Parts: sequence; structure tokens; C-alpha cells
Amino acid sequence: MLQLLWNGLVTGLLVALPALALAMTFSVLRFANFAIGAMLTAGAYLIFFFNVVLGFGLPLATLAGALCAAALAVLIDVLVFRLLRERSGVMLLVASMGVSFILENSVRLLAGSSPYSYAIEAARPLRIAGLRINIEQLHAAGASMLALLLIWLIFSHTRLGRAMRAIADNPELASVRGISRQRVVTLTWILSGALAAIAGMLIGIDTTLDPLMGWNYLLPVFAAAILGGLSRPMGAVAGALIMGVVGELSTLILPPHYRTIAAFLVLSILLLIRPAGLFGSTWVRK
Repeated sequence: MLQLLWNGLVTGLLVALPALALAMTFSVLRFANFAIGAMLTAGAYLIFFFNVVLGFGLPLATLAGALCAAALAVLIDVLVFRLLRERSGVMLLVASMGVSFILENSVRLLAGSSPYSYAIEAARPLRIAGLRINIEQLHAAGASMLALLLIWLIFSHTRLGRAMRAIADNPELASVRGISRQRVVTLTWILSGALAAIAGMLIGIDTTLDPLMGWNYLLPVFAAAILGGLSRPMGAVAGALIMGVVGELSTLILPPHYRTIAAFLVLSILLLIRPAGLFGSTWVRK
């Protein structure tokens, strides 16, 4: 039981970062960014380029790759989403699907379809009171919690966080009060791109890098964000942790390949009780 709880928490933390990025863009721009999985993949490969090709240490490579992924997210906004800003959420969703296909196939064209790994030393797992803890799990949990803490501090204690909440609640009123919507949107894309890259790096450490790694995590990311409440970005973290723990604990009574079904069953039941998500609220357009 303790091992499953630990594995579920680590899995949830891996999903929490891209789920938070998805919820942030939805709360500010009001569309579901289908390209979040491809952004995760592109960020992971950017970090791989700095780590393996250029020989940077993984921490420095992660910083450089996250900055490049943030710049890529802003570039995509300038070339695609900004031109469709006043269109419907459905049109923006379809545009994000096109962005996703372009990014994934660009990665496949440049890096090929073979799996890759980061240049890190192998380490023996730790044994603590019968609990098996991989070093990769410790790194993933620590990096995820540090990133989540930083985002929470930005949301709660900075002018940017207050501006993001104001734009999410009422963009017209926020503009009247002197808040630049475009500046908030740009900073939101910067944070989303960096979070996606860090998540891709952590997933790459846990498994391997391949062009479809983001696609494989796309459904759990959307499920976690929806469960937490798309209108409340930090709620996506709770949604991801619940999905991860429930999926692992379900293996006590179900075969392991049914863990996703059990997690989505819990998601369906909770959404029947709270359709807007655990921490979300109904969005009303006046």
C-alpha cells in the first residue's frame, strides 16, 4: 500500500506540471490548448539537445531548454493564437491541434523516431522501511514540487498573479483598470512553455524520450485539469495527484492495465457531483 501511494504521488506530480500549464492558458485565454502534449515533447528534446549534444549538466540544460521552450510558446502565440484571439474557443482548439501535429512531426524530422535518454548516471534505488524509492523518482518529485511552489508564489504574491486572476475573471474590466491583457497573455505562455519543458524532462528521466511522449500524456493531463477545475489553475495539481494515486491503488483489486479506467471512473463520478471540477466555478459570460 505504501509503495503504491508513493508511486501514485510521483505519477501525479509528473502530470501536475503540464496540467497546470493547460489550466493557466485556459483561465486566461478561454480555450483548451490541445498542443500542450507536443509542447511537452518539444521542451524535452530541447533540454536533450543542451544536455547530450552540447554537453551541459542536466540542471543547466533544463534551465536553457525551459527558456527556449518559453520562447517557442510565445512565438507560437504570435504566429497562430494571437491572430485568432477574438475567434471562438472551438476555432482556437482546432488551431492548437494543427500546432500539435506540426511540433510533433518537426521533432520526428529533426531527431528521428528512435528513443533517447539524458546523460545522467545510473543509481541504485533506496530502500527505506521496505519502500523502494528510485533516485529518478526523488528528482522528479523534488523538481515538480519546487516548480509548483514557484508558480503558487507567483499566483499569490506578485502583481503578475493578481493580473492573471483579473484577466481570467473579467478581461474587459481588467483592461479598464489599466492591466495589459497582451502582457499577461505573453507571460502566461512563457510560464506554460517552461512548465511543459520541465515536465517533459522529468518524464524523459522516468522513461525515455520519443516523439509521441507528449501524446501519451495528453489524456491524463486534460483529465487532471478538468478534475481540479479549469478555471482554477492550482486545482489541476490536486486533480493530478488524485488521478495518480487512484490509478495506482486500483491495482490492488484490478490488473495493472486497468488503472487508467479506474482513475477515469473516479473522474466521472466526481464531475457528476461537481461539474465545474473540485475547485472550479461556472464561467458566466455577461
